[in-house]
Order: sequence, then structure tokens, then C-alpha cells
Amino acid sequence: MIIGLPKEIKNNESRVALTPAGVFELTKNKHKVFVQKNAGFNSGFFDEDYVKAGAEILPTIEEVYARSEMIVKVKEPIEKEYGLIRKDQIVFTYFHFASSRKLTDAMIHSGSVCIAYETVEDKKGNLPLLRPMSEVAGRMAVQQGAKYLEKPIKGKGVLLGGVPGVQPGKVLILGAGVVGVQAAKMAAGLGAMVTILDVDMDKLRYVNDVMPSHVITEFSNEYTVRKHIKNSDLIIGGVLIKGAKAPKLITREMLKKMQPGTVLVDVAVDQGGCMETTKPTTHEDPTYIIDDVVHYCVANMPGAVPYTSTVALTNVTLPYVISIANKGWQQACDENPGLEKGLNIVKGEVVYPEIMETFSVTS
Repeated sequence: MIIGLPKEIKNNESRVALTPAGVFELTKNKHKVFVQKNAGFNSGFFDEDYVKAGAEILPTIEEVYARSEMIVKVKEPIEKEYGLIRKDQIVFTYFHFASSRKLTDAMIHSGSVCIAYETVEDKKGNLPLLRPMSEVAGRMAVQQGAKYLEKPIKGKGVLLGGVPGVQPGKVLILGAGVVGVQAAKMAAGLGAMVTILDVDMDKLRYVNDVMPSHVITEFSNEYTVRKHIKNSDLIIGGVLIKGAKAPKLITREMLKKMQPGTVLVDVAVDQGGCMETTKPTTHEDPTYIIDDVVHYCVANMPGAVPYTSTVALTNVTLPYVISIANKGWQQACDENPGLEKGLNIVKGEVVYPEIMETFSVTS
């Protein structure tokens, strides 16, 4: 199969879909790999590294799309790429269709085979291709939240870890999944007081078992959320519903209950956000303020640490890429029901139930 790796063109997206080591495994399996010039530069991987791994460098994104049977990316195609995607072409990337009707319609119109990283499942029903980026984003949520709590950038002026004689900051985490657990680890490591909410008691039991005593678990409901937002310094949204829009756990009205300078980091922004006031931002312009509450809603947080993110992503996506390349998408999906869950749109038809429900489309 001919596989193409275009350079990501979303705002400040520095990741690349595969490392040179990943490309080497594909060429070792007798596949042809085209890499757009400088696609890996911002991740610390250079054209000569890809050439040594057996790839051919192409100068433009148009050539990569035109000559490839399967496109492997990091982020969803943006409008400039819609017209480059061909009928029957396989596109394997993070799509997050539920957050964009425009993208969904464009991919239906393209006639391509859209396989979404974020809905591929393993034998336990977990999301193995979403997990590493959720781990990165969860840790970064605390890192960024701590920075934006600083007063010069309109935060409360609170040091999350405190100092002797001064109470540490308070962190509220919505969701005890991968993002929430990683955020709790980072916040607890800084010395912050952490409360993590979820509706899944098994997840809360896990957190209670593995986290230090200053990480508190509580069952999530509107009453509990309203109670904690009043005195939290940093609130992190890490809620996920597979393939569907995130529920709105914090409303616009709730902002008035928060203290001025409180920071909201909505990691669920890719799925529409779990806060009513969420709107996607970029690394170039990451925050906005509503009712004196700082919102950080960057839709590609792991893109800020592209070397770590690219290696972590390749580690989990490569076996699936090789399987699709070796067998074709139909046989690969037939033999692996978890990969089949990644099929979102196939040749003009939406096949993923949550997307059908979100946009009221039928197969």
C-alpha cells in the first residue's frame, strides 16, 4: 500500500503522524511511504531521518494526498484539505466528528474511508489510540492551569503547591478517566488539594486506591459541582463519551459563583467541551475571559510538546497502520472488531451510531 504523511497545517500543530522508526517498519513490510517535506521538523524528526527509514520526500501536501492510498495524520483535516481527499482513500487520524458538522459533511461528500483514532477500542472496550494523547493533555492541563493562575495573565495569583505557612491551591477535576487521573497525579505532585468527580464508582475506587490522601473523590452531580466551584482555583474538564459530544457540566450561570481569576481548562474541547462557555482556542491565542473567569480551551494541547506526543502516538497507532496496509481496511476491520469501531464514515455513509445521533443522519 502507498501511505502518505502530510505536514499538519492546523494552527500551531507541531506533531507528525509517525516517527522515522514507524516509517521503517512500514517500508520493511514492503509498503511505499511518502512524507511531505519538513513534516516532522517541529517534532525533532528530519527529512533525512525519514529517507534513511525508506520514505520518499514530496514537496507539497497536494502531492502527498494525490499519490497515497492511505493518509495517516494527527489532527482532523481542516478546510484546506477537504478537496484533497479522494473517493475510496483511507484517512486514519483523530477526527472528533461530533464536534463539527462541517467536517462530517465534507468527509461524507469525499467518499473516503474515515477511521478515527478516538473510537478504536481494545478487547476491554478502552480507547488505546486516544489514551496517550489524553495522558499528555491531562498532565498539561495542570501545567497550563498553574501558569494561567498567575496574576499577570489575569489569574487569581495562587501558587498551586503553596509554600510553608500558606495553603496550597484547590483543583477540581471533572471526570476520573485517563485525563482526570493524569491531571490528578500532576496536581497532587505539585502539592495542590485535589477533588476528582465522576459518576463511575469503580473509577473513583481506583483513584482512591492509587492517589495520595490529599486527592479526594466524590460522586458527581450538579449539587456537588456547584459546591466545589465556589472555592476551586483551577477546574479541569476531562469528561469523555465515546464518539459523542461531551455533556455540559458547568453552565454559563455557574461562572458567577466562581471567584475572579479562577482558571478553567477544558480538555474535552475536541468533543465540544464540558463547559457551556467553551470555545476552541489555539496555542497562539490560548485563553479568553468570561465573567472574570479565565478559560483555556486549546483543541490540540499535546501539539505543544510534539516530540513526546509523536513518539507516544506512534507507539500505539503503528500496529493498526501496518495491519491496514498489509490487509486492506476491510479485512483488517473484519479480523479486529476493535479497529472496526474506528470506522466512522465509509464511502459517503456515517456508520458510527453516536455521530448519527448527534447530527440526525442515517446510514
